[in-house]
Amino acid sequence: MASIRKKKGKSLPPVSTASLPDIIFMLLFFFMVVTVMRDSERKVDVTTPNATELSKLEKKSLVNYIYIGRPIEKLQKEAGTKPRIQLGDKFANLADIPLFLEKHRVKINESQRGAIKTSLRIDKDVTMGIVTDVKTALRKAGQLAVNYSAKPKV
Repeated sequence: MASIRKKKGKSLPPVSTASLPDIIFMLLFFFMVVTVMRDSERKVDVTTPNATELSKLEKKSLVNYIYIGRPIEKLQKEAGTKPRIQLGDKFANLADIPLFLEKHRVKINESQRGAIKTSLRIDKDVTMGIVTDVKTALRKAGQLAVNYSAKPKV
C-alpha cells in the first residue's frame, strides 16, 4: 500500500503584489465615475420647522424638491432679500413650476410616474402667501402628492 508523504523543505511561492496598484486605481476610478454628487446648489437659506409626526420618504429618486426661502447672503445683492423659489439650481417663478415637474416626470419610468412626490423645503420664517401660490401652481400642474420637510422635534 502506498502512502502519501508531504515533501519537506518545499514552501509555497510568495504572493505577487505587482497587480495591486492596478486594482486599487481601477476601484478608485470606478467610484469616481459612479458617485453622484449633489445635483443642485442651495441658493436660499432654509431652516425647516420642527415637527412631531414625521414619515421618511422611501424612494428619493421619485421626489422633486422645491426650496422656498430668502437668498443666501452672497446672492442678496442681485436677488434681493424677499423669499424666492428655487427649482433645481436656479431661482424660478411660479410659471416655471409645470416645466420643472414635466422635466422630472420624463426621466422617470412610466410605471412609477404615479408615485412622484414634491417635497417643499420651506424656511420657517416665510409667510404663507408664497407657499399657497406654489401649492396652487402644483395643483394646476397635476402634482397632488405634496410633502412638507421638517426636522424631528427634540
